[in-house]
Amino acid sequence: MDHARAHPHHHDPSGGHHHEHGPDGQAEILDLDAELLADHIASIAAGLPLHETPRHVVDLGCGTGTGTFALLDRFPDAHVLAVDTSTEHLQRLLSRASARGVQDRVRIVQADLDETPWPDLGSPDLVWASASMHHLGHPDRALRAVHDALAPGGLFAVVELAGQPRFLPEDFPSERPGLEERIHAATDRLQAEHMPHRGADWGPMLVAARFTIEDERTIAVNIDGPSNEAVGRYALGVLQRLRGVVAGLLSPSDLTALDRLLDASSPHYIPRRTDLMMRTERTVWAARRT
Repeated sequence: MDHARAHPHHHDPSGGHHHEHGPDGQAEILDLDAELLADHIASIAAGLPLHETPRHVVDLGCGTGTGTFALLDRFPDAHVLAVDTSTEHLQRLLSRASARGVQDRVRIVQADLDETPWPDLGSPDLVWASASMHHLGHPDRALRAVHDALAPGGLFAVVELAGQPRFLPEDFPSERPGLEERIHAATDRLQAEHMPHRGADWGPMLVAARFTIEDERTIAVNIDGPSNEAVGRYALGVLQRLRGVVAGLLSPSDLTALDRLLDASSPHYIPRRTDLMMRTERTVWAARRT
């Protein structure tokens, strides 16, 4: 994830920033994120405290459509307005919608949610924002805009990363355990300035924007690598992006260990490892306009 908006790097679970791998590599990570977390996202959508089935839904910072398609599946009579700054991601979303035969139920809007005026969201019954709100430089303004756009009694679902994904065993590498934690610590230091709201408690901010919090829960995600080959591809994409961010902050031995994981000719190549486990958490706030 990079600088402070729901924009081209929205929803990037790697935490990266100004990468050399380009939008296609990032879009592939988003698609893998969708594949691996499909059941969890569907469970979150199914557990929302809705008063009635929504028909007009907005997906803020939609990326390549993880939430959009989960919502379309969950609410078969709904139409989704998908909003993102990245035209590449929006076009990828439209292609996926066509492949699924749901293109008539999706409309896209390209917009930077830190800019004014905001796009016209209509009067949605449900607004969904997954891993996007912490990118905003002015989230208080965005929360008020969502509140005012929602239909009375409508619901705002904020889904945020309570923890970045981890893949490696804690004792890797054996000569100096804890490589992955050191990589994430370096990333966190870099991101603190650009994304001060990452890891924030959104409850008080939602209340300040006149929402009523109806549910808050944290969902642990643990996906076994050997039983799902997508975990290895996902870990490779995430660590490739992180390397471009933190290479200058790692010790020579840590950088060597990381490069072994990314080298297809190495016995340590991460997609071939049999000890991978994807571990992360998502926190959900369900807030109502009363």
